[in-house]
Amino acid sequence: MHVEISTDNTISGSAELNAALTDTVRHGLAHFEAHVTRVEVHLKDRNAEKSGPEDIECTLEVRLKGQQPVATNAASDTVEKATKGAAGKMKALLETTLGKLSERR
Repeated sequence: MHVEISTDNTISGSAELNAALTDTVRHGLAHFEAHVTRVEVHLKDRNAEKSGPEDIECTLEVRLKGQQPVATNAASDTVEKATKGAAGKMKALLETTLGKLSERR
């Protein structure tokens, strides 16, 4: 599973941050590794100058083999929490999506 991370110009994307987020995503979606080709993580700061309870937004876009991409998003006060929340939502979405696909076969 290939993980790509992109940030807006207000979030500094360091190598340590990228490694931590990649581990979070891989761990959260490990069960679906056989079905996922690529995961794109998009991070943005909703209001750059100010901080708030749901200031950081993370959008996960997952590319499934032979299917259209699916996406989820979550917001929190930190990049890590937002990414973990989006990964949790993605896990539930993939369970539903792949479950429906296996029922058709």
